[in-house]
Formats: sequence, C-alpha cells, structure tokens
Amino acid sequence: MTARVVVADDQTVVREGIVMLLGLLPGIEVVGSAGDGEEAVRLTAELAPDVVLMDLRMPRCDGVEATRRIRTEHPGTEVVVLTTYADDDHLFPALEAGARGYLTKDADGDEIVRAVEDVLSGAAGLSPQVQRRLLERFAEPVRTAAPAAPAEPPDGLTARETEVLRLVAEGLSNPEIARSLHVSNATVKTHINNLFAKAGLRDRAQAIHYAYRHGLAQPPGSSIT
Repeated sequence: MTARVVVADDQTVVREGIVMLLGLLPGIEVVGSAGDGEEAVRLTAELAPDVVLMDLRMPRCDGVEATRRIRTEHPGTEVVVLTTYADDDHLFPALEAGARGYLTKDADGDEIVRAVEDVLSGAAGLSPQVQRRLLERFAEPVRTAAPAAPAEPPDGLTARETEVLRLVAEGLSNPEIARSLHVSNATVKTHINNLFAKAGLRDRAQAIHYAYRHGLAQPPGSSIT
C-alpha cells in the first residue's frame, strides 16, 4: 500500500530535495509540501495524508505546535519529525506533542521508508541515534534510584492493562502482544485504548515514557544497583 505523505520544511531547497528523494522511494507518494507549520496543518485538513514529514524550526507555526494540532484535529495522520536537531529540547517536546517518528536529516531513503512504515503499523519510527538518547534519558534515573514497584497500578489500570503496557514498553507490536498473552489482536487493541484513555496517553512513545516513569518497565540495557 502506498503511503500518502506531506513534506513540511521552511527551506525551499531542502524541501524540494526531500520531495525529489521521496519520489524515488517505493511505497511513498508525496501529495503536498508546506513551507511552515500553519500550511502543514492546512494541507493535512485538505489532503488527509497518511504521514506528515515535519521539520521543527519553521516560521508562523513551528513543528511542535503543528504536530500537536495535527494529532489533535486529524488523528488519522501520523507525524514523523525530520530535522537537523536531536537534542532534548527538540526531541521530547516533539514526542510529547504526538510525533510517532523522529529522524535527523542525515537519514537515508531506506530509513525514511522504514520510519513511515513503522508509524503506519503502530510502531515508533525512531532513528538509532534517537533510540539511544531515549534509553540514556530513562536508564540513568533507574540506575541511580530505581523506583519502587507501586502497590497497585497507577491511574486505575487493571492488572491486564498493566501487563499489556509492560509489553508495549518492551517494544512488542500488537500481534506479538496477542501471541504472548494468548488473546486476539482486537482484545489487545481494546486494552491499549483503555489504558491510553486512563493514563492520558496519545501514542506508544508516551506509553513507554509512562511505563518507565511509574516503574512498570525497565529500559533495555539498564541495570539496577
């Protein structure tokens, strides 16, 4: 299935280069391009793309705010950030706004295609550099002061919802969770929708953060001392 994509970047040369690159990649159709966040929101409403490739530093409406508006007003459209910056001041606000993918502009065509496919399948489309930064961010507090396991799940989560959340934090897809728990995919989706609603979560990236913060899961590669 071809993914319909809108490209948002305020630098004309960069934007046109990305559009040209995407035009050569399998499974992607560029349906529009925007020069700022405001235009990206407008094109999303007009074209209903599957994915917006979003720069962060743009005039009028920056990429974080545009991402927040798109995910709120058009939840059927996913956002993959494509930016020069991978520091905390850009990464975490973008993920909290609802971006499901985050790539830096040194990503090649295969990485972009993979990120688009990942977010459309419900996974997180993160570059290796960003994945390492997330692990570093969450692993360090665990090593220095591991949170005690809560007496009962937070926000009224049931035991099964908590179990599903742990598996999400381990990086399992919905079908993998279903096989692990010996339930249907539909049941897994119901549990995920319920726990997202109870915890006020928008996507899997936020769910992983939530699980680490509440001591329900441990980042890979971390050790408790």
